[in-house]
Amino acid sequence: MASMRDIKRRKSSVQSTQQITKAMKLVSTVKLQKARGRAEQTDPYFKHMYATVTSILGRSGNIDHPYLKAKEGGKKAIILITSNRGLAGGYNSNVVKLVTGGEIPKEDIVIYNVGNKGLEAMNSRGYEVKADYSEVIEAPTYADAKAICKDLLEAYAAGEISEIYLAYTHFKNTVSYIPTMMQLLPVVMEEKEEESEKPADNVLMNYEPSEEETLSMIIPKYITSLIYGALVESVASENGARMTAMDSATSNAEEIISDLTLKYNRARQGSITQELTEIVAGAEAIS
Repeated sequence: MASMRDIKRRKSSVQSTQQITKAMKLVSTVKLQKARGRAEQTDPYFKHMYATVTSILGRSGNIDHPYLKAKEGGKKAIILITSNRGLAGGYNSNVVKLVTGGEIPKEDIVIYNVGNKGLEAMNSRGYEVKADYSEVIEAPTYADAKAICKDLLEAYAAGEISEIYLAYTHFKNTVSYIPTMMQLLPVVMEEKEEESEKPADNVLMNYEPSEEETLSMIIPKYITSLIYGALVESVASENGARMTAMDSATSNAEEIISDLTLKYNRARQGSITQELTEIVAGAEAIS
């Protein structure tokens, strides 16, 4: 059985840890409120952007454009979005598993990384990391997403990569975050389950200027918007996951402290009983 000194030392250590987890929970809660508001404000725009572009492409017929057809050769680029810090439960590991546990072979993947935790995970597993934008995740802006998109499209145009994917954590609500992998290029047009009853929905899209020029302008903006939306949602998910993890850690610390207090009291009671027994035995021996 542990001595009273050991129990007291461990209890003090757990109490110190509990103070840290409480502070981290408060900080994450404040950051989450700000990040959640930003995510909720931008989410409608990105949903409408996605719906608009897929609707346009769905009514464009067979268009021969580089952004709409898969290229031969070249690796598959994955934009991996994680956090710069840990202590967020399974937030980082879950999104990393989308890459490491997916159907794409490791030798066919090149990583465009956002977040130190993702960089560490990919390097330790031997994945090729083409670029790192870890500083972006601290305070993502549309300009940051545009810069990432520019680098990727240049590599795509040069034939270095044949497909582009986005791996991030979708923010559903304060306690629900969904690791998500989506294909950005070539743009996938969703197939309609059934033909629309409205004749206007089946009319082919007319382009002015040309189809190629129009899509070359629209699709990069579309991809930039999806990347920016993923960055914003990832920040909200990270803070939500950290808040939940720190709340759980604080509760666990409270249980450990209660258990150690009980053990300390038992040890103290046992020590007192032993001292009384020795005093009584000594008194009897003298008499």
